[in-house]
Amino acid sequence: MHWNEVVCTVLLALGCVINFSGSYGVLKFPDFYARLHAAGKTDSLAQVLILLGLVFVTPDLLTQVKLMLVAFILLIVAPTATFAITKAAHLDGLAPWTRGGRQ
Repeated sequence: MHWNEVVCTVLLALGCVINFSGSYGVLKFPDFYARLHAAGKTDSLAQVLILLGLVFVTPDLLTQVKLMLVAFILLIVAPTATFAITKAAHLDGLAPWTRGGRQ
């Protein structure tokens, strides 16, 4: 097993674990804002780790550059989309959850 395969395996496994933890957060958190926070943070990082893991096993330089470009674009677009969705929900009047259940 070569070093690039080991790095690829570690990055892919880490991306999958982070993605599953975000999915767990979406299921367990109490309100829309907390769920969106869990999904947005973990989704961005997991996608980038998985794409970087694929860079290490792709032999073609052009494909590696394309994968890194997609990862860079996702780092910018995913948090921006999460912010836009959150702001739209807030402007629509969706109140955050409070411990006592009052809104």
